This record gives sequence, structure tokens and C-alpha cells, in this order.
Amino acid sequence: MLKELAKSIREYKKPSLAAPVLVSGEVVMECIIPFITANLVNQIKAGCTVNVILGYGLVLVVMAGLSLVFGALAGSACATASCGFARNLRRDMFYKIQGYSFENIDKFSTSSLVTRLTTDVTNVQNAYMMIVRTAIRCPLMLVFSFIMAYVMGGRMAFVFLFTIPVLGIGLAVIVRRTMPLFRRVFRKYDALNSSVQENIKGIRVVKSYVREEHEKKKFGAAAQDVRADFTRAERILAINNPLMQFCLYAAMVFVLSYGSYTIITSRGLALDVGQMSSLLTYSFQILNSLMMLSMVFVMITMASESAQRIVEVLREESAIRNPDQPVMQVKDGSVDFDGVAFQYAKGAERMALEHIDLHVRPGETIGIIGGTGSSKSTLIQLISRLYDATEGTVRVGGVDVRRYDLETLRDAVAVVLQKNVLFSGTIKENLRWGNQNATDAELEEACRLAQADEFIRQFPDGYDTYIEQGGANVSGGQKQRLCIARALLKKPRILILDDSTSAVDTRTDALIRKALREYIPETTKIIIAQRTASVQDADRIVVMKGGTIDVVGTHEELMRTSDIYQEVYISQNKAGDKDEQ
Repeated sequence: MLKELAKSIREYKKPSLAAPVLVSGEVVMECIIPFITANLVNQIKAGCTVNVILGYGLVLVVMAGLSLVFGALAGSACATASCGFARNLRRDMFYKIQGYSFENIDKFSTSSLVTRLTTDVTNVQNAYMMIVRTAIRCPLMLVFSFIMAYVMGGRMAFVFLFTIPVLGIGLAVIVRRTMPLFRRVFRKYDALNSSVQENIKGIRVVKSYVREEHEKKKFGAAAQDVRADFTRAERILAINNPLMQFCLYAAMVFVLSYGSYTIITSRGLALDVGQMSSLLTYSFQILNSLMMLSMVFVMITMASESAQRIVEVLREESAIRNPDQPVMQVKDGSVDFDGVAFQYAKGAERMALEHIDLHVRPGETIGIIGGTGSSKSTLIQLISRLYDATEGTVRVGGVDVRRYDLETLRDAVAVVLQKNVLFSGTIKENLRWGNQNATDAELEEACRLAQADEFIRQFPDGYDTYIEQGGANVSGGQKQRLCIARALLKKPRILILDDSTSAVDTRTDALIRKALREYIPETTKIIIAQRTASVQDADRIVVMKGGTIDVVGTHEELMRTSDIYQEVYISQNKAGDKDEQ
């Protein structure tokens, strides 16, 4: 795990190494100052001159200044290293996620990935900050202070060794009790983020159904659950502070009592006032170092689960990879399914698709229709290798899709998904996702074909109109038409419309299909629809049922042979007749 995380340090190795070196200088200065102070006290007691005092004072000022400089530089290097490490970590995770297949995304869930990119990285960043500075400073301070305490106080310094087992056992118990709690908390964080994400994304539905109070209660329950586990963990961690205080004051009482007794009984021969004052200073340094070390352990305990979750993302390999010698050109838009079956997870109870045999010629228009849950969308996701077939072969242009370079294949297949997504930015910027080098004239042509140009020009800023995140400031039909225009700009071999005209009226739907026939006649067009009107002029229509192909034919053939198609067609036309009446 540490090796995996260390890969993200990269260009921040220098400040990561500089911080411990500078901290070492700071510690040395801080440990020598009490020694010089003790000598000064003894010199004053012996009746030294002012010049001697000034000399000692100058040395102390210089050493204090050096300690300050070392500390400031160490703090700056530590901040640079930890913030840079966190930036690289987020970058590496984000880049890794971009290479995931749909299967990998399904495994983690969107909300969990967001938590790992934000909360978990912040926890690891804070831990790293403490490791490169505090975790170096404390052991060094502990060792140097103990050595100096032994030099100044002799065997009395060994009292500090008795506190270490007490603290060690206490910390071991604390870590053992809190780790399962933190592991559980982060899983609940994922659920909490999922609730927030779902609520904000569907806020219009929440308000339209006046479900605000229900959502508040649901969120409150999830937040309370997280709070309860965090409280349990924090209560256990809180034991650390009084344990440290007990050890600190117990050692101090011993040093003061035994030290005073030694000074009085030996009349300053075994231990004098200067040594006693330095010994007290070193005792504070030793016990404060132990206290800071315990804080480091607490932080690392909290961050270890976050680190594990981050490494899970970094180590996850995409279920879909490029072959060693990929095919770099798609010859045509033919599509062949040979004995294809598919399941979303290895342990799934049933196949999502079974016994799929379908052959689509280049330039052909194929309609796909079927009830909810018939796996229409699943079928077309295999074409651009968003998923890989569990059994059988999917070929595009006569070549198995698993032999293609992924970018080449997906550039040749334009998919307008069932859930249309627009990104924050102008209309032009969204359209250029299809072709980043498209001219303004090409953008306008694609929008005219998608029946989007007219409503775009009605906006005050036209094609420079800003689209809110998710396309919140345009209607569902407008969003669909913009997504279709974006797909057309790719000039693909295969164009897939996954129920992507459901929010437009039948006239606009017909105009879009007419434009597709005339503008890209050589492009294979696969149209998934709920309305028979959207597919009835297709070259062939595929009727799906329960993850299998029930029947394939033209509109006229299906009206004679397919009970499912007849039922859908008749029910929709009756509804249309009633609306007209």
C-alpha cells in the first residue's frame, strides 16, 4: 500500500526529504539550548561577569534564531510536499477512473469514488503532513532530549523509559478498537454522499412531489448514523489525551520531588540548580514528543482506512483493455452478434442477454423495440465495448471489437445514451465534444439536422449560451437534440440513438430521422425507441423480450407475425386517436 501511494510523490521528493533534514536542525538547536541555559545558570550562581552573561545570551539568541529558521523552512517544505502529494494522488485517481470500464464504475459506485477523491485524499494528505515533519521531529526530539537528560541528570532520566510501555499498550488498545469503527464510517460516508447526490440531482422531482421533509429525514438518519460511529471512535481516541497527561505529570512529579531531594541532600554536588532546570525542560520535551507521537498514531489510524480505499482505486485494472497489436481502422459500419450472451456480474443469477445472433449491414437502419428490462440498452453497449460480451463475439467492420484500439472503435461509434448528459459550458463547447476541431458552420449544420438550430438562435447568446451542469437550464427535448447534434459531428461509422428522441414530438422525431437518412446514408443507424413511429420506417426492426431477440423484420412483416409488436403499435395508435378526439 505504501509503495503504491509513494508513486504519487514524484516531483515532490525534494521537499519531502528536505522537511526531515530541516526538522533535524530544528531539534538539535532546541536540545542544545537548555544545556547552554543550565551552564549559564551555574555561571551566574558562581558569580560570573556581565561579559560572560552577554556571551551566553548571544549564543542563545543565535541558536534560537537558527531554530526558528529551520522550523519555518521545514514547515514550508512540509506544506509543499503534502499539498503536492495530495494533488498528484487526486490526479492519479482521476486519470485511473477515466480508464475504467462500466463494469469497474459499477463495482465502486459514483458516490464512493467521489468520497475517495475528496475526504479520503484529505485524510491521507494530513497524515503525510504529520509523517514528513512531526513523525520525524518527535522521535529525534525524544532521543536527543533523553541523551541530554542523561548527561544532565544521570540515572534520573530513566524515569522516562517507564512511561513508554504504558503509552505503547494504551495506543495499541486504542488503535485496535478504533480501526473497525473508521472502516465502517467510511462505508457510511459513501452512502451519505450517494443520498446527497441523488437528492440534488433529482431536486426538481423532490419539490414537485413536496418530498422535502421526507428527504430531510432520510438525510438526517444517514448523517446521524455517521455521527454515532464517529462519536464512538472519537470517545476511544479521547482516552489518549488523559493517558498522556497522566504520564507527563507523573514524570514531572518524580523529577521535581527526587531532583529537589537530591539538590538539598547533596548540597548541589550530585545535582545543581542549572542541571535541575535543564532536566525539567528536557522532561517537557520528552513527554511532549511522546504526546505528539500519539497524535501521529491517531492520525495514521484514521488515514490508514482512507489510504486502503485510495489504493483500491489505483490498483483496480480496467475490465476492458487494448490488445497488444490493436486494429487501428474501422472498415465499415457492419455489426455482427454471433452467439452473444452477457451478464453484469460473475455471480449474477441470470444472463442479461442470451442467444443473440444479429447481422447488420453497413448503412442499414435498425430499429430496436421491447419492453422495459428487455436489455435493449445493454445490447448496444457491447458494440462500442462499454462492456465485453460474456460469451460469443461482437464484430464491427468484420473485426472482433476486442481486437480494436479502444479510441479507434469508440470514435467510429457515436452513442446518444438514454440519459442525455450536457456539461457546464457554452453550447459550442458541448457540441465540440463530438469534434473538437469543428468549425462554426459545421456546428450549425449538425444542429439544423438535429432540429436544434431554431431554438438555439432564440437564446439571447445563441451558440454561446451557457449550459448549466447537467443541462439544467434547457428542456429534455432540447437536451436530446443537442446530444444528437454532438454525435453527428463525429461523422461516425455507426450511430446509436438509445431512446434519445423520447422527449421530442413526433413531427420533430420524423424530421430528425429524415435528416439522418439524407446526411449520413452510409452510416449504420441503430435506433432504440419506445414508440413504434420512431422505428417503423427502419430497414429492419428487432423486437426484444427478456434479454433475447424475439423476432426481426420490417414494420409490415412484424404487424403480421409479432404479437408483441402488434400490441405496442395498436395501443399507441389508439392513444393517439383518443388524444386527437
